[in-house]
Amino acid sequence: MILKIVDPRWTSVDIEHKHLVQLLPLLPLLAELGRTEHVTETAELLGVPQSTVSRALARASAVVGTELLIREGRGVRLTPAAKTLLPYIEAALAEFQAGLDVVRHESDVVRGRIAVTFQHTFGEATLPLLMSAFRSRHPFTAFELSQGARAACLESLIAGDADFALTAPVAAPGRNLGSAALYREPLRLVVHHRHPVARRASVGLTELKHEPFVSMGPGFGLRSLTDAIFRDAGFRPRVAFESQDSHTIRGLVSAGLGYSILPPGGLGPGPQGVLDSTDLGWVEVPLDSELAYREIGIAWRERRKEPDPVRLFRELVLSEGPGLLAGLVKARSGSEARAGTQ
Repeated sequence: MILKIVDPRWTSVDIEHKHLVQLLPLLPLLAELGRTEHVTETAELLGVPQSTVSRALARASAVVGTELLIREGRGVRLTPAAKTLLPYIEAALAEFQAGLDVVRHESDVVRGRIAVTFQHTFGEATLPLLMSAFRSRHPFTAFELSQGARAACLESLIAGDADFALTAPVAAPGRNLGSAALYREPLRLVVHHRHPVARRASVGLTELKHEPFVSMGPGFGLRSLTDAIFRDAGFRPRVAFESQDSHTIRGLVSAGLGYSILPPGGLGPGPQGVLDSTDLGWVEVPLDSELAYREIGIAWRERRKEPDPVRLFRELVLSEGPGLLAGLVKARSGSEARAGTQ
């Protein structure tokens, strides 16, 4: 024979839990019945048969262990036990309603719209990483995206056409403009794959002083950075071509039409873009300059009343963005990222 020893404390807990489960579906009915003190009226208000109300009342009384209502003609009267219980029932329903309100509010938040303007080079990985992290929590948020030169991005932000601008260099904070650095990545010298310096560990710019340079156009953040690098090197480059797109610049370098300075392409070491039966291809080489980096950041308009979707995205980017983007920089350039500080 097997003896089963049952702890009376656990038995009591199980019974109480069972009673609670039985009572929970009846709470709205009991609350309404306590307000109307009329079975028929309660049934009509809740859209259920009168017999359902009567049976629910009987079940509730059985579970509680005492009568909750006393019939008086066509109406009912609360017993002292019911009057004691009713405030707790109403409080429980009020708490649940508050929870529903929160959930519905969050549902409205995630269906909002966030407008982001960004420089072209951030559309491939930087912005998608941030958006993906946000959409994993708020999958129904709509993003409105626009891209362009750094100056155009900041103009769009200030004009109120965008909620955020992703730029490099980081926008300086102003009276109605907030900003924060997110990460830093190196800038590389990009040369034809057969260029004499293509296999070098690093290169100083003065070695290419007399060669054609392929540049981003005026107004682009990368143009201002390369201008500063050349000033530091002590000469002005011989600009052969200007472009508004880094992919086009790589194509021109790949064809041997000049050299350039760009962020890492993320394709690893060695020749890239090499096509069979052609001489196309380029190589990224570390640049020997203390200014050969760019700091990427996000800017936003300071507003008295910030829309919830915009606030939630900004909070995520500032708190988790540097960590997310550090892995990106390491993968693309083989070096550790330096996260920005808020």
